[in-house]
Amino acid sequence: MRADPRQASWKKSSYSNGQNGACTEVAFAGPDAWVRDSKNPTGHAIGVDIDKFIEFVSAIKAGHFDR
Repeated sequence: MRADPRQASWKKSSYSNGQNGACTEVAFAGPDAWVRDSKNPTGHAIGVDIDKFIEFVSAIKAGHFDR
């Protein structure tokens, strides 16, 4: 069962300054990582397994998605 993202503490990237609100936020609750649009905090959030989220972020940092 997924945790309730409404009870989570949401964080916005420090890199999101000056982007006219075009940001995502992430929260960790139980075994899940949640991602949502910071302009619509009451809208939908996407929940994924926290280990898969960490793998995804690590791949981004390693440049696996650079073109």
